Amino acid sequence: MPLTDFLTELDSLQNDAAISFTAAADTAALEDARIEFLGAKSGRLKAIQKGLGTVGKDDKPAAGKRFNEVKQAIEAAFEQAQQRLAAGGPAKKAGPQFDITLPGKRLRVGRLHPISQTIDELKDIMGRLGFSAADGPEIEDEYHNFNALNIPLEHPARDPLDNFYLSVADSTSGASTGGETLLLRSQTSTVQIRVMETTRPPIRIISLGRVYRPDTADATHYPMFHQMEGLLIDRKVTMADLKSVLRLFATSYLGKDVHVRFRPSFFPFTEPSVEVDMHWNDRWMEFGGAGMVDPNVLRAVGYDPDEVSGFAFGLGVERLCMRRHGVTDIRDFYRNDVRFLEQF
Repeated sequence: MPLTDFLTELDSLQNDAAISFTAAADTAALEDARIEFLGAKSGRLKAIQKGLGTVGKDDKPAAGKRFNEVKQAIEAAFEQAQQRLAAGGPAKKAGPQFDITLPGKRLRVGRLHPISQTIDELKDIMGRLGFSAADGPEIEDEYHNFNALNIPLEHPARDPLDNFYLSVADSTSGASTGGETLLLRSQTSTVQIRVMETTRPPIRIISLGRVYRPDTADATHYPMFHQMEGLLIDRKVTMADLKSVLRLFATSYLGKDVHVRFRPSFFPFTEPSVEVDMHWNDRWMEFGGAGMVDPNVLRAVGYDPDEVSGFAFGLGVERLCMRRHGVTDIRDFYRNDVRFLEQF
């Protein structure tokens, strides 16, 4: 056998033995590895030793020297593995080790925002009263936001200072197109119009979503807030039905101790109209607006006011949530203070 082939076999044997001894996880595995490499009868080292006689006469001294070095290295690796197992475990890896006896780190579980929680609960309460949820776009046209709701052109509700009007630019020139006037919806009543345009009575829906008005932010106002709008259209609907639904809703959400009152008011899309207040912290707080759907609104969507009637109401979701949880400043919901949000 050429000397180079013999030396290559020795190097391979030494490498394989080191890997096997290091990987041995217990004494049984180590003993199996010892028999494989150092066994007196069938070990791989014994087999290579027999090949020493086939090496040329002039190369025998170098081959014998290298054989002894490999044998000593394999035996040393075996002894190190024995010591490692006696010390109590597998080979140590470099760097910090994971201690399985340490307590685990508690994961921070996310939760729904208090406004989202409130919306879900309102849907559940109104669902039990027979109302289904409907959605609509937040970017609206003037027809659905004003015209169909019986809001005339000269009405102050259309004032640019009270709405977020949008300027639509041409995609190529960047200039204003001057087309249809769009705005961020100022009320969720727009959803009622869209539902009535495509649905025949009876209708019993609520719409919950964001609305936008350029109000100065203070403890009870914010330029973006949420409304729950309710609509019931059927034959022989009266103001008594409206009062009953709102009182049932208030006691279901806020508790039987809540006091609700109705004050005469005016809205272009309801007649008669009322303001709904609730008693909180020894004072009355505005709850929302309500009333019987104006006949002009019914005609705008193709209904006959002589055949059907209905009521509508709009309630502020943030104010309901504030009353429920004792929050005194609406701005706290949008400051993204985790310490505040973790309370819900």
